[in-house]
Order: sequence, then structure tokens, then C-alpha cells
Amino acid sequence: MSGKLWDKGGVSDAEMMRYTARDDWQLDQALLPHDLRATRAHVRGLARVGVVANEELAALEAGLDELDARAASGEFRVTPADEDCHSAIEAALVAKLGEAGKKVHTGRSRNDQVLVALRLYEKDALARLAEATRQGAVALLDLAEREAMTPMPGYTHLQRAVPSSVGLWAAGIAESLVDALDAVEAAARQCDRCPLGTAAGYGVNLALDREGVAAELGFGSLCVNPVAAQASRGSVEVAVLTAAWQVMTAIRRFAWDLSLFTTAEFAFVKLDDALTTGSSIMPNKRNPDVVELMRAASGVVQGAIAELMGMLSLPSGYQRDLQLTKAPLFRGLDEALATTRMVPRVVAGMTLDRARMRTALTPDCFATDRAVELALAGVPFRDAYRQVANEVASLEAGDPDRSLRERTSPGACGDLRLEQIRARL
Repeated sequence: MSGKLWDKGGVSDAEMMRYTARDDWQLDQALLPHDLRATRAHVRGLARVGVVANEELAALEAGLDELDARAASGEFRVTPADEDCHSAIEAALVAKLGEAGKKVHTGRSRNDQVLVALRLYEKDALARLAEATRQGAVALLDLAEREAMTPMPGYTHLQRAVPSSVGLWAAGIAESLVDALDAVEAAARQCDRCPLGTAAGYGVNLALDREGVAAELGFGSLCVNPVAAQASRGSVEVAVLTAAWQVMTAIRRFAWDLSLFTTAEFAFVKLDDALTTGSSIMPNKRNPDVVELMRAASGVVQGAIAELMGMLSLPSGYQRDLQLTKAPLFRGLDEALATTRMVPRVVAGMTLDRARMRTALTPDCFATDRAVELALAGVPFRDAYRQVANEVASLEAGDPDRSLRERTSPGACGDLRLEQIRARL
């Protein structure tokens, strides 16, 4: 007998089955522990409304304990014959427990079963991404504190502009990561509503203890309307990946800067050899592959978002199109987490050439300082601006340390206010 939950008998076209099942059985391995957890909460809820007897509940919980242990050890895996993790779990329980195992699907559908497993997976992934983002922000804030007054050029349009500091640069990336954390936390709140008990999108004729099941699973509230619960699939995934993309945009800027700063033309930063690779033909080369791949990672997440959005022009109710949302979700989150975890390692592996950065502050970098100095002496700023513009070629080099100390507008080099950024963490 087939273990597929939808099988009513009859023969399905083998090629059609391969096409529709695709790699879902492989992808569902990531959902297996979450589906087991949701199944345990569901059968407890069934016991509370009298569908499952106490002795059956005890047997089912023991069976789920065993499957948990086997899944953790790698012994219990989803196979192509199962098609998905939902079928694999039910088939294993039926094989072990017989009639009691056949009761686990009462009051639910694969639709809400996959929804709740995905929500649990997403909550876990977002918690890990948030922690990795915090660690990256802390590493950059620590760098900013150590190098608060280390001069370096500030750039606009990739042209030298004004004196800046390593502290200002590092704190800027850190605060961007803290901003992205707001998006991660917002996405986590969106995932914190339990869809289990909405079945195929229209509820069931049982007084399920949805609130009790949601609380046991750690959800803050319910997806109340079954139609809305089904409609959330895909759109929640877009929200999750959009939050991850915001983390990636901050990291992309960090990686882009390091790609420039590690060139011989800049030579502001050297990466430890452990964070570089060699060339297969050029003996002289050490390549910053890690920051280049960190730079590219945002494109992986952005591509996953576009893939998801392309599937969501759908009417109400479940459509099989939604099966294809899993792969981009997993791919995007895996890429975001792996990339974010590299930030502290890269920060720790940076050696700054402070003399080189100071030397790069050519006299023209102090033109704005000179214009502000004239403005403070009473010259209207626009007149001061034009006067200095005519004198740029003859400007003398200024004092970088003084320039940084005098940049006292809140958040600027002379008043970084790192404690305010830390407080948001």
C-alpha cells in the first residue's frame, strides 16, 4: 500500500509522478524535525478533544520520540517513495502502531501541515540569522571603538572627498546591520502565527484546540482565517527573504569596500592569508575570494525573492504552484546565514595600513574643512565654497587628527555615539 497521504487507489503515470514530486522529498528533510514537532502537538490537541484516546496518545508520543531520535541520527530520512515528510511520518507511525497511527491526520491537511512546518523552520532560521547579524554588528562596533580616530579618506562617487575615520566607516556598516535586524524581527513576528488547524484552507468540522496547539508550538497567536492562512504561503516567504536581503545589502557594501581597500591601488587593508586563495597560474596572487562571494550573496537572495514572487499570481485556495516555494526559500536563507556568519571572521582577519590611509588624505580632501572654517569666521558659506573652489590647487595638507576631532555633529567622527548603536542590540 502506498504511503502517500492522497492515494485513493488507481495507477498514476510514472513520469507525471516524477515531474510533480520533483525533489520535494529531499527538500523536506529540512522540515522533518519541525513536522515531527507539529505532529506531536497536533495529536495532543486531538486527545484533548476526544479524537485520540489516552493510551493511543501515549503510544503516538513514544513513536514520535523514536522518530525524533532516528531523524537526529540520520537513520530516519524521507525517501522518493514517501514523496514528502508528512507521508514519511504517518507511514512510519502506521507501520509501528497500526490503527493509532492512522489517526494522526484527523483534522489536518498536508496544506496546513506544510504551512506549520515552514513557519517553525522560518522562525528558527530567522533567530539564527538575527544572532549572526548581531555578532557581525558587534564585531564592527568593536573595530569602530578600537579605530575611532584612525584617519582614512571618505569617498563619494569613488573619488576622495573628505577626511573620515575607520571608526566612522565600521560604525556605518554596523548600524546598517542593526537596521536590517528590525526587518528580521518584523519577519519573525509575521511567522509567529500558527496555521495548524486550518486544514486545506476551509477549516474542519471538529472543535480543534487550535490555541492550545499554537501555544505548545511556541506561536504567539493564530492565523485565524483558513483562507488567509493558505494565502500566506509564499508571501510570508517573500517577507522572510526580504529581511535576509536587507542584511545582505549591508554585508555587500562591507564586502565591496574591502574588495577595493585590499587592492594594491588602495592598500588600506590586508586580509590574513587564511582568508585568501591563490591563483592556479600566477604565483604572486592572493585573492580575496571570500569578500567577493560575500558581495555576490545578496544576488542569490534577491534571485530567490524574484523566483517566489513569480509564483504568487494565484487565486484564493491552495494551488500546487506553491510546492515550488521551498527551494528558493531554503537556498536564500542558507546563503544569508552562511554569509552573515563570515563577517566577524573577516573583521578579525583584517590588518589596517594606517600610514597608507593617512597618506591618502591629499590636500584637496581638506577643502570642505577650509570652507567651514571660513563660514565660522563670518563668510557666507556659498561665498566660502566658491573661494575655496578657486584655491583647491594651492591648498596645503591639513591635520587629519584635528579634522576628525572637530567633526562634532552627532554621529560624525568626533562624536561617533557608538553606545547608541550598541543599545539597539
